Amino acid sequence: MKIGIVTAAGAHTPPEFLGRIGEIAEERGFHSLWVPEHVLFFREYASRYPYSDDGRIPGDPIGTLEPFAALGWVAAHTKRLRLGTGICLVPQRSPVYTAKQVADLDFLSGGRVDFGVGIGWLREEFEALGVPFERRAARTREALAVMKTLWCDEVSQHAGEFYTLPECLQNPKPVQVPHPPIHFGGESPGALRRVAEIGQGWYGFRMSPEEALVHIRELERLLAEAGRSRSEIQVSVAPATRHVDADARARYADAGVDQLLVPLLAGNPDRFEALADEAAALIEAEA
Repeated sequence: MKIGIVTAAGAHTPPEFLGRIGEIAEERGFHSLWVPEHVLFFREYASRYPYSDDGRIPGDPIGTLEPFAALGWVAAHTKRLRLGTGICLVPQRSPVYTAKQVADLDFLSGGRVDFGVGIGWLREEFEALGVPFERRAARTREALAVMKTLWCDEVSQHAGEFYTLPECLQNPKPVQVPHPPIHFGGESPGALRRVAEIGQGWYGFRMSPEEALVHIRELERLLAEAGRSRSEIQVSVAPATRHVDADARARYADAGVDQLLVPLLAGNPDRFEALADEAAALIEAEA
């Protein structure tokens, strides 16, 4: 089982700190680094955050760096580390610009992008951006179809319900062929169905080994219905707690998790390095 890192890059991570985060992760042998996306936060909101009991985002959200800008900076400070969006809010974005950002990051990093995507949960953010909240799942599927033609076809075009793209050219293409792997986030039946039908990975967030096992079994059922095999999908799970010991690591592996994404949050490089040293024990346990 691979071990990766989930972190948040924002005002508390100036450029030198963010670059050092990538270097520390690579030096310790972590497989990947994943960063989240929200272009706006709100002091008051009616939407329910799906990963807390009270429906509120823990702490005081002050904002995060745009994920492709953050990962581009990390890419410049690393050589092997996989670079993941966890999660890119696809239906809020232009698929043409997003395809360009993904392809350029993959090109500049030498083919290291894992494109984690989701449909979003914060209605207030959609409304502030002037984007409909309704039917965002269908819009996500079509946005990804637009991206695929831009990534894979010499001459790209698309005609659909939400997007129309005339014959056009977009280059450079991604290094990874046919395109960077698409990892769907979310634990709903719809999210797992998207993984089974068009994804290359699933990103489960704040899950225990037991919860991961339930979802993986359902994903396997949906994959069989879609005529696909479990070997075509990488399952990545961020644990429910920040501290994961060797026993918990083994239970995630037994559940079928391919990559464990350990959350590491720190206010300075020394603290991040100390946390990374602790988490690196999970890599050593595999060896």
